[in-house]
Amino acid sequence: MLKWILALPFALFILFNAYVYGSILTFRAVAPHHSAFMTARMAEFRREGRDIPLDYRWCAYPDISANLKKALIASEDAAFAEHSGFDWNGIRNAINRNEKSGKIKGGGSTISQQLAKNLFLSEWQSYIRKGEEAAITAMLEATTDKDRIFELYLNIIEWDYGVYGAEAAAQKFYGKPAANLSKQQAAALAARVPAPLYYADHPQSKRLRSKTNIILRRMGSATLPEE
Repeated sequence: MLKWILALPFALFILFNAYVYGSILTFRAVAPHHSAFMTARMAEFRREGRDIPLDYRWCAYPDISANLKKALIASEDAAFAEHSGFDWNGIRNAINRNEKSGKIKGGGSTISQQLAKNLFLSEWQSYIRKGEEAAITAMLEATTDKDRIFELYLNIIEWDYGVYGAEAAAQKFYGKPAANLSKQQAAALAARVPAPLYYADHPQSKRLRSKTNIILRRMGSATLPEE
């Protein structure tokens, strides 16, 4: 009996990763119906008694403004087109911050790592979860083209309460398709990504305006994966 109890976590790990790998292969051609993060967030709203509708609209990669793509590269992962899923300097910096604070915090995550977490994992911070995130990131990078990884990312990231994906965000904030976003609008949307609910509650934040301006200045040097 003890042998089976000890083997159970390993078996669950194998099954979960088999499910993840199969899902990644599927997502190379099929849009996901939801993400783990999306499901958890909406469940959290329901537990709190908040009636927040889900606005998740898939938008094909060519139909998303290059301005938004460059703004997110400039904001979240400047080396996305070149690296294999990991920013080792960023990871080392994040580890140093964690050691100094005595807590496991976010930071240093590439677009591929963020996608891995949002698609399949919880927000619970631990080295075990970070290890699983790394494994999923490696699977994504080994099986999926960079532009498809970026397309998935653009479509599932959170921008406001219940608002997921570039198309929903463009319609929510500017009443226009994601294809028609200007540089200023794209930079303002990208600035919201690390803390979308905070900025939803603080729309006049000086930090949001400052970050928008920084992203605008960096967009000119942003390299997209297909370039």
